[in-house]
Amino acid sequence: MDLPTSLLIFQTVLSLGFGLWLSLALINNLHAFAGSAGAVGATMSMAPLREHPPIGTPLLVRAVQSATLHRLALALIILLQAGAVLTVWIGCYALLWGTGLEAARPWLNLALSAALGFVMLMLLAGLWFGYWIRQEGLQLTHLLLVVWMLLGFVVLNLRWV
Repeated sequence: MDLPTSLLIFQTVLSLGFGLWLSLALINNLHAFAGSAGAVGATMSMAPLREHPPIGTPLLVRAVQSATLHRLALALIILLQAGAVLTVWIGCYALLWGTGLEAARPWLNLALSAALGFVMLMLLAGLWFGYWIRQEGLQLTHLLLVVWMLLGFVVLNLRWV
């Protein structure tokens, strides 16, 4: 097998895996909207900081208790996820049955951009609501997702051969 073929296989597996991951994340948020809104609400209300032992921090004045705003924040994430899902599957179609990577690349880049957008929103909101204090795992997950998307961008856009 030659290098261009093996690279195309890797790029295809990466794109399909990303598409499946994005699709499952969207399905999960739609299927369990109330639970997802509750998780978003826990961060926005800064509930983990109030758990025993409570952490007194001046940041607590930023807490948002409104369930409506929690649902709106999740709805924004879902809209970006839906855009990412749509564009990643258009890119995968172009990659597999269209004219190849050159036709797929703009769509896959758009999907990566939309996904990076919703993850950056979660990172920034988490920073605003102090989630690094008691939700370190969630913050690390968001940071790793950023790394995954950045590496995906490099793999799809760097001229390897």
